[in-house]
Amino acid sequence: MACNIKVIRNQEHKVSEWSGGTTTQLYIYPEESIYSELDFKWRLSSARVDVEESTFTHLPGIDRKIMIIDGKLTLEHEEKYIAELNEFDIDSFSGDWTTRSYGKVTDFNLMMNKKCTGDLEYILVKSDSSKEIKLINKQQIYNHIADVLYCVSGEITVELDSAIDIYKGDLFVFTRDINYDVKKLSIFNKSKDCAKIIRSIIYY
Repeated sequence: MACNIKVIRNQEHKVSEWSGGTTTQLYIYPEESIYSELDFKWRLSSARVDVEESTFTHLPGIDRKIMIIDGKLTLEHEEKYIAELNEFDIDSFSGDWTTRSYGKVTDFNLMMNKKCTGDLEYILVKSDSSKEIKLINKQQIYNHIADVLYCVSGEITVELDSAIDIYKGDLFVFTRDINYDVKKLSIFNKSKDCAKIIRSIIYY
């Protein structure tokens, strides 16, 4: 693989309905994976919850990370703990758990099977400014790494080998071999508004 860059535009995302709202699949790897069969290594999605109370889908063998984009959410993990989440807070939990949610929100989800590990990071880039992201490969036991940027709001330019414009709802996916020699990528916000970005880092 060495490295690969892919941009998925907002209008290309797949949106599906569920009993409590809608779910947008942003990216699934491998791309031929079928979510309902849980044959993916990792998956990124965003859900809109329109009901005050719901129960999370049981996902055996899947580790989950959730970040709140808009609203406030309470997660009740049965016989585990309760998490109170505000905007851009993160909770990590197992898809094997029984989890109930309370609150109407829009969230961002990272799902991984047991052969992966990863994390989420909120990045704010102020107007007419830039931010440099260091690309450090911390998990040498894995073969590949993905750096994914999801533009929650604003407009940015991502510079790696070339400059790519990313708009609200777009996804920038940079996958590479773990030993691929790249040190950083840069994000430029030339607009008058702040840009809000969620970075996903996945080792697989």
